[in-house]
Amino acid sequence: MVSGDEPRQGEVALPIGLTLVRASEIYGAEPWFHELTAGIDQVVRPLGRSVLLRVLATREDELVWLRQWHERRAVAGVVLVDLIDDDPRVALVKSLGLPAVAVSSPIVSDGLPTVWTNDDAGMRTAVRSLHDLGHHVIGLVGGPGQLAHSVTRREAFLEASGELGLTPRTTSGDYSEESGASAFAALLHGDEPPTAIVFDNDLMALGGLAEAKRLGVDVPADVSLVAWDDSALCQLSEPPLSALSHDVQRIGGIVGEAVAAVLAGGSPSVFEAPAIEFVARASSGPMD
Repeated sequence: MVSGDEPRQGEVALPIGLTLVRASEIYGAEPWFHELTAGIDQVVRPLGRSVLLRVLATREDELVWLRQWHERRAVAGVVLVDLIDDDPRVALVKSLGLPAVAVSSPIVSDGLPTVWTNDDAGMRTAVRSLHDLGHHVIGLVGGPGQLAHSVTRREAFLEASGELGLTPRTTSGDYSEESGASAFAALLHGDEPPTAIVFDNDLMALGGLAEAKRLGVDVPADVSLVAWDDSALCQLSEPPLSALSHDVQRIGGIVGEAVAAVLAGGSPSVFEAPAIEFVARASSGPMD
């Protein structure tokens, strides 16, 4: 069976490949990709396909696995996540003719079928919401700086802060809870510490919350915290974390629909995910 073709009767449909560069302990604790994979699976499973996930140590490993999958006819197509500028995976799948869908901004997916979550609009929503609560110095704990969506969020954060006359403070982490704690402490011990902080994922926000408790910093009386991704971890924390919320399983479903369309011979361009919403909970509040 040629990769990308619909399976004939009696044949086993090839899976959809997904590679992810993460430390195992971060992947194990991070809900976002579990929910994304579940959403993809809900669409492709009725088509007789599954999701084949490889958690890898480096981006070079991703290139090796993508090439091996193609050479072995091991997958029907692939999903690319965590894109960077001039991402070599994009050039590779194009050169191989390997069907692919990117979960990223169309700017960096270079013409691949793309599912875009409008991260810039989501970040602007967060900044405006905190501004409306009276916060004037706002921090951002971004994800790894080379990732295109981290760059998009940081740029939107700085632009929105400038438009509203706010003082921005930025740092970054690696998506782990420990890095969120370290980043929180660094922001609070810096010059003119923020009274509100947005974290690029839920694990880092939980790390910030834990560090606030360790330092005796009251949330939200002293500092408001907002997580990106509204997982159950945010809803069950104490206090519950305000979050930039989107239906990650639905995003996965859109990715699955894009993959199915590509494998059926279509040429989809950009699929937009539902808008990100700011969900206020007890971790954020107005300035006194």
